[in-house]
Amino acid sequence: MSFSLVAGGPFAVPAAAEVKPAAGPESVADLAEGLLDAVVNISTSQNVKSEDTAPVPQVPEGSPFQDFFDEFFKGEGGDGSNQPQTVNSLGSGFVIDPSGFIATNNHVIDGADDIEVNFANGSKLKAKLVGTDPKTDLALLKVEPKSPLKAVPFGDSRTMRIGDWVMAIGNPFGLGGSVTVGIISARGRNINAGPYDNFIQTDAAINRGNSGGPLFNMNGEVIGINTAIISPSGGSIGIGFSVPTELAQNIFTQLRDFGETRRGWLGVRIQPVSDDIAESLGMSEAKGALVAGIIKGGPVDNGSIETGDVITRFDGKDVDEMRDLPRVVAESPVGKAVDVVLLRNGKEMTVKVTLGRLEDGEKEADAEDEVTQEEGTAGEGTTPETGGATDPTKVDRVLGMGISDLDEEARKTFEIVESVKGVVITEVAPGTAAAERGIVPGDVIVEIGQEAVTTADEVKSRVAKLKSEDRRNALMMIANRTGALRYITVRID
Repeated sequence: MSFSLVAGGPFAVPAAAEVKPAAGPESVADLAEGLLDAVVNISTSQNVKSEDTAPVPQVPEGSPFQDFFDEFFKGEGGDGSNQPQTVNSLGSGFVIDPSGFIATNNHVIDGADDIEVNFANGSKLKAKLVGTDPKTDLALLKVEPKSPLKAVPFGDSRTMRIGDWVMAIGNPFGLGGSVTVGIISARGRNINAGPYDNFIQTDAAINRGNSGGPLFNMNGEVIGINTAIISPSGGSIGIGFSVPTELAQNIFTQLRDFGETRRGWLGVRIQPVSDDIAESLGMSEAKGALVAGIIKGGPVDNGSIETGDVITRFDGKDVDEMRDLPRVVAESPVGKAVDVVLLRNGKEMTVKVTLGRLEDGEKEADAEDEVTQEEGTAGEGTTPETGGATDPTKVDRVLGMGISDLDEEARKTFEIVESVKGVVITEVAPGTAAAERGIVPGDVIVEIGQEAVTTADEVKSRVAKLKSEDRRNALMMIANRTGALRYITVRID
């Protein structure tokens, strides 16, 4: 065994094993040659009415600058009125079916009045929009070719590993048919682009105009759709993101078959399981998705899943983080009966649930949320300051909060809807744990330790019991004035 000395120390340590890095692909010329014809440039145009109502500067007749002003402000042959203007944009796409179906990004064609597809051989075809999915930024187009087109197959993005070689082909800055090579830098990236973020990160050069183009593996299979980059300058700095085919392939199939998406829907409101919440629930680790509410009329509005449950597995797939659940549910077929593994009152159990359709469920959820305020913020008409119309002699204090029974006077004072039951919070002392958690006057304590409370005395006795058990946090279900629920933990001092 060979040894090397650590600089500045007398101790001998084993030298790192000599690792010869695997060489990159000797060439991707043959691979690219067989794929270039399936990658297309997409140009769009949109008619936009000018909103510019500023007065046109006047110049003396015969001035040497007259032509410049006429062209700049009036346009060629224009009269200076608000005429529609044409806005053009460029993007990429790829053929997924020889009959003329073409995949791209939604933002490439969003709002377009005219879509044209330019092929590698110089030919052009007008495209019809089949369907879009803004949630994943995907869109499907259809052209009518005279003969079958060159198409590329989808691969399985789930088998790709960090460090695997990939190749991108697209239309950066309008330069069609550009090929770049790199590796997969990371998987499962969340860049807050949508509810189902699960991006592949790559250092293969992706620039403006590459959007909608394919990311290939070394077998010539599409494993991602290039969608976004991080770039302070607007050019590639080696951080690009692609929608994986494990998500995209099913979306394109639905758009082709139905012209719209048909996602599975569970009908629950969820939030992350923090370390404090996990401790309060007796969990050994913070994982899963905490159910904070059930949508009325939804698939689980039958008691199969309850608020306070922690979903840890769905249809055989682990739910490690909250954001995992919406994605795996959405990828499941509507009407499918699935097993959901959850923790309830410290015990693991499995329930059977038949999924609804998300697109239908969103309408029900929107109707339920018409007046719902953002979590942790005071609703319109509430008074964040200490005090209010509530009689101070009726107010009890616990954990830095003033609380009282939710009578009609309090309901009217804080504009709390009739459906909310519990104990109203009338005051929140600045600098307390409750204030740090975003609790405001007008919020209502619905549960403590997953047990319902209806009076201020019950709240005090539950908190006293937690103190006697040497608990560090009190797990509370809080409702805002419109009834939106959330779980929080408040430190017990």
